[in-house]
Parts: sequence; C-alpha cells; structure tokens
Amino acid sequence: MIASVETMLEKWRRYEGKEINVSIDFKLLTSEVISRTAFGSSYLEGRKIFDLLTDLCTLISRNAHTIRFFGIEYDDIEADKIDKLLHGSIMEIVNKRQDDVKTGRAHNFGNDFLGSLLKAHHDKDPRKLISSDDIIDECKTFYFAGQETTYSLLSWSVFLLAIHTDWQEKARKEVLELFGQENPNSDGIARLKIINMIIYETLRLYSPAINIVRRTNSKTKLGKYDFPANVTLFIPPLAVHRNPEIWGRDAHLFKPERFAEGLAKATNGNATAFLGFGFGPRICVGMNFASNEAKITLSMILQRYKFTLSPNYVHSPFVVLTVRPQHGVQILLQPL
Repeated sequence: MIASVETMLEKWRRYEGKEINVSIDFKLLTSEVISRTAFGSSYLEGRKIFDLLTDLCTLISRNAHTIRFFGIEYDDIEADKIDKLLHGSIMEIVNKRQDDVKTGRAHNFGNDFLGSLLKAHHDKDPRKLISSDDIIDECKTFYFAGQETTYSLLSWSVFLLAIHTDWQEKARKEVLELFGQENPNSDGIARLKIINMIIYETLRLYSPAINIVRRTNSKTKLGKYDFPANVTLFIPPLAVHRNPEIWGRDAHLFKPERFAEGLAKATNGNATAFLGFGFGPRICVGMNFASNEAKITLSMILQRYKFTLSPNYVHSPFVVLTVRPQHGVQILLQPL
C-alpha cells in the first residue's frame, strides 16, 4: 500500500506549484492497491478485471432508478457482455493458479484474497466449500467494498482539507509528530486521532453510499411506524447525517471536533445516527481496509505538501454507485 502511494506522489512532483486533479490519481491508486491485495502476483490481470467491473458499475448505476419497459435494451446487452468477460477473466486466473499447484510449479494458492478463496474452493469440509460462482461474486464485492469507498473517501477528504486549511495544519502537525518524514507504521496509524476525526466528518458529510437497503423479515416497529414483513426500506445516510435534530444546527458544516471524544459521544449513544459504512451485520466489509488506506495516503500527502482548492473546481457531487465529485477535485500543490 505504501509503495503504491509513493508511486503516486512521485508523479505529483511534476505538478508542484501547479493544479492537479487528485481524483484521477486516487482512482488509479485505489485500483492498484485493491488489485495487488486481491490478485497479488496476478496484478496485471487483476487490473483488467477491475476495469471491467468499473464499466459494469457505471451501467448498473445508470439504470438503478430507471423505469424499464418490456424488451432488452442496449445497456442490458452491454452488461451481459461485460459479465461474461468478467467470468472468463477471473476463471482464467483461477485455472492458472490451480494448474500451477497441480503441476508443482507452486506449493499453494497464494496468500492474497484470491488465494484465500481458492483454499475455500478446495476445502475438504463441505460446509466451508465455495463454488466458482462464489469466487466471482466475492471478487466483485471485494472490489466495490475496497476500491469505490476509498476513492470517494479520499477525494472528499482532500476537498474538505483544501478548504479548511486550519484542519489541514492540525492534521499535518499530528502526522509529523507521529512519523516525522518516515513512512506511516501500524502503531502510529492506530494513534492518528485528528485524521480519524477528519475521516469520520468526511464520511458524515459525503457518505459513499447514497442509499442503504434493508428488508423486513417479519412485522417490525421503527419508532412510531409499523412495517409488515417483506417491505424494502431505503435508508438515505445523507439525510440522517445532515439532520439538525441529530447533529445540531451546524449539521451542514465541516466540524471534525464533533468526533473528538469518539463516535459514541458524537452520536449521543445512537449508533445508527452515523452510517458512513452502513451498520449492523451487513456493515461494509471494506471499512477497515478503506480507513487504513485513507489514513496512510492522507498522512503521506500531508508530510510532503500543503494544498488549497483550485479556482477551477466545480462542486458537483455525483452518484455512480457511490457519491463522487463529478468533475474531480482540482487542488494547487505547494511542496513543504
């Protein structure tokens, strides 16, 4: 992860004193990190798979709330093509790894995410066994949970810090006290209080998920409302996170100090008031992964640069499965 951030920051040296659209680089960074984590030595093949998944996500998002008529539409045909390519690409890597183990070219399936799935695929315990389709579905979920959420979080975090330079300075001071000019380490990452507050507040104002969908299994009472079984509920995090009855009259403002005493204190003990990564047993599986990647990336940026928002920035939050800046985030880089 650190090596990937270093590669990105090496490119940034060409933009010192100039404008750079960090969203483009964050997209590449998070794609690279998740590709290496998921596919390890099969990284290049993994990048192809995640590019296909990006195209599929765009099609899904474009049609999620569209009224559909009878018949097959163009996007349906395209989505089917991409899905078949995805299936074939993933199975090509799967078959290669299985053949390597079978012929003795490799001693095991590897220690990356795909290797873990293949171990489960060949588990002798039928209760732990997963199918080939399960492997493909897990790869899709891992991509969305680990890449899309982090890309959104990093983009909005830098946007907010570029505006609120006082908090940028506070975060930089913390980073330099913990790491100096050395790369972030696990002990220091766990002690990042200011950056943790900033991440929470970013997730509150710009939650990656536009809707959290749940279904009632039985008759359910929520507050003063009664719901029968099999009702689909759409929970909008943005409405919850900016509700002045929960967060106060300044709910629309960027105030990381809300989280100075932790999440429980900030929500007055109401855990469902904060839905940055969802809630409950179906909370985002990429939560810790996304948070740690964001902390490492922000720390390494703050060690090297001051930045302000470019006059060319156009504020336009846009939904493609997650909430992202439609035109990117343009900042002006100033090396320290």
